[in-house]
Amino acid sequence: MSETASVPSSSKPYSDLPPINVALFEAKARKGLTFDEVAKAIGRDEVWIAAAFYGQAKLAPEEIEALGRVLDIPAANIQGYLGAHWWPNRGIGPMPPTDPLLYRLYEGVLVYGHAIKAIIHEKFGDGIMSMIDCKVHLTKKPDPKGDRVVLTFDGKFLPYSKW
Repeated sequence: MSETASVPSSSKPYSDLPPINVALFEAKARKGLTFDEVAKAIGRDEVWIAAAFYGQAKLAPEEIEALGRVLDIPAANIQGYLGAHWWPNRGIGPMPPTDPLLYRLYEGVLVYGHAIKAIIHEKFGDGIMSMIDCKVHLTKKPDPKGDRVVLTFDGKFLPYSKW
């Protein structure tokens, strides 16, 4: 834990976020918490709560209250910025992404996207995988050649309508 933890709020992606989101990151750092620990304290998944920190997910009033307790931030401060009047502006950052990790995820879709699409069509029919009704999970898998990142998108299949 660090009493003076801060984030580089003048650089991206933090500079694109409201001040309260930067305060969330700083409070998390000061308390030495992981996204998983914060998520468990409010009853959500770590990827979802990280998305909320980046302004990509909408916190419910009870989640704002719980988040305030976990991070020692008055819930009224969070509510003032991220309450009922605020809605996420999803999809932050440039395209293609310039951050190396984000670019590699983007590259994965560029390289394997058509193959994944073809297999989805074979297995499900003509449609899409929802990103609205989707759960994303990330795990670390030990491997003798170096730890592996296992990223799972668990999205609802939505068939195209015919009329």
